[in-house]
Parts: sequence; structure tokens; C-alpha cells
Amino acid sequence: MSFIIRAARESDLSHMYEMAKRTGGGFTNLPPDKKALTAKLERGAAGFARAGDDLSDDLYVFMLENTETGQVTGTCQIFGQVGQKWPFYSYRISTHSQHSQELDRTFRAEILNLTTDLEGSSEVGGLFLSPSERSGGHGMLLARSRYLFIRNHRSRFADKTLAELRGVIDESGGSPFWDGVAGRFFGMNFQEADQFNAIHGNQFIADLMPNHPVYIAMLPESARHVIGIPHPTGRAAMRMLEEEGFRWEKYIDIFDGGPTMTAHTDDIRGVREAKDGEIVAIDDGLGEHKKGVKMLVARGELADFVCTYGWIDMRDGGLALDPDAAKLLGVDSGDSITYVARW
Repeated sequence: MSFIIRAARESDLSHMYEMAKRTGGGFTNLPPDKKALTAKLERGAAGFARAGDDLSDDLYVFMLENTETGQVTGTCQIFGQVGQKWPFYSYRISTHSQHSQELDRTFRAEILNLTTDLEGSSEVGGLFLSPSERSGGHGMLLARSRYLFIRNHRSRFADKTLAELRGVIDESGGSPFWDGVAGRFFGMNFQEADQFNAIHGNQFIADLMPNHPVYIAMLPESARHVIGIPHPTGRAAMRMLEEEGFRWEKYIDIFDGGPTMTAHTDDIRGVREAKDGEIVAIDDGLGEHKKGVKMLVARGELADFVCTYGWIDMRDGGLALDPDAAKLLGVDSGDSITYVARW
């Protein structure tokens, strides 16, 4: 394993731009716009450099790098607290019941309510992995490294964490949900609205979106059928979030109708089960078909944070780590690392 997760740098702009062009749309946190990506990298650098450990409107951007080739083939992000610069909108599905005595029938209707319930939460998002690397556990490394970072900088994050999954996008790059709901009010197609949101934020939703409830039964069938359904490429991500303890509580994205998953931060598996340990030996007897257990291992704070896979063996008073992981992390005997099971 020669792959590491590290903090993004200014020089990663070209890598991010190439990945952004391959998302296929609907990926708000990774817009194919160099100006917007530059601003994101600058905001990320400020977040890593900020003094103090309090909760704030920070952004942390990470990269998956192959240290042997120098190629960057994946990225992910963490938002310290959403909804601080502008409101964080979601639709929440609720049920409205009415009873008719004359007909002796109860009518139940599902309704979409525009809400800012999740404002103030932390968010994990912006995860993209090049198709050529979607094997070997690289997606899990990208996703779960964020929870080790949150755990080791816990005071910088909220008590609730959310994850938005991209909704269904049709073959032409449009969104059936957008076309059936918001598109009727905004005079722009999904691609235009998605790009505008990624670059300028979603305050225009507050300016133009009707605040009254939307009855799901009155939407086109094409829109109804994609509510709360992730994009086909996001199904594995949804399962991984569920394994971490995230749940769908009927919140959906206002643009494409994709599910928004939530969890109590301290209950996220990667946060709850992670441990710290001191390295007492670098052992070349650890590894594939040898001794040890493969785990996610990390070291460093803020911009110095690095995460990779490593082979660990519990020893009296500490841990033994394989030489490859020790080299990737830049650690030796006497140093401390954070680790969690790979599952």
C-alpha cells in the first residue's frame, strides 16, 4: 500500500479540476470551476491553519495520493459547521392525516417541508474517487479517514454530523426531482442551478423558493420515484454510511432529492471505536500473509494529518507497526498513532 490521505495543497487545483470534470453533475462540493475550486482550497488552508479548537465554519479538504507515482486520484471534505454563512436548506418528508366522518376514511398525504433543521451540524462530503482506483479499499480509506480526523479534533466539530448523497441524475444530466419541484419556480435547468449553487451558495433558494409545503402526490411520477434515492454510484457510499451509524431521517436534498444521512458525531463508528497507541516496534514480520491486523492508521494534527492502511500487532505496552505504513506516516518507535479496525 503506497496510498495516503493528506491535507490538500494549493498545487492540488489541477487534480481537483480533473476529478470535478468527471463527476457527471449534481456534485455541489466539487464543481468543475477553477475559481470555485481555488476558493475551496484557500478556505481549506485557512481551516487547517486556524488557531484555537472551537467549533467554526471551517472546511477541511483531503487528497488521496499514490506516493510511488505522485498521482492524486481521490478527494474528500469535512465542513466544521454548515449553515453559518447562509442557511442550510433541506426538505423533510412528513405525513399529514385527515379524517372524513362522512366517508369514514382517513387520508394520509406525504408532504415536503422546506427546513433548516440541520443547520449547525458538521458535514462529511465531497468524496470522489477516480474509477481506476475503486478497488483495494481506497474508497473506505477516503471515507473513514475523515472520522479519525474528527475524533482527533473533536472540539472543532458539532454533536451531529450529516452526509448528503447525490440523487438520481438522468442520462442527459438532468434531475427528475428538480424538474418536478424547484425547476418550475426558478426558470433554469438543473445543471444551471447546480452550478450556481456550487459557486455562489444557495441563498437564491430562500429568495425564490415558495415556503409552503409540497404534496408529494401532486408531483410528476418521475419526481416521486427518485425522492430519497441515491445516485447508482452512491449506493455503496450509503451502505458505508449505514455501517458507520448514519441513518436516513426523511431529509432530502432540495436540488436532486437525494437522501441526507445523519448521525450523532460521538456515535459514528470510526469516531467511537478509534484508539491511540504508542509504537514500540517497527516489525517487518507484519503484513499480508504474515502477522498482524490491517487497520486504518493516522498521525499528525490539522495540516500534518496523514492516514493510510497499516498492519498492527498488539504488544505489551504498545503497538507494532509494519515498516511500509511507518514510512508513509513518517513515524518510528516512541511515536503515537491513532488506529481503527478496517472492517
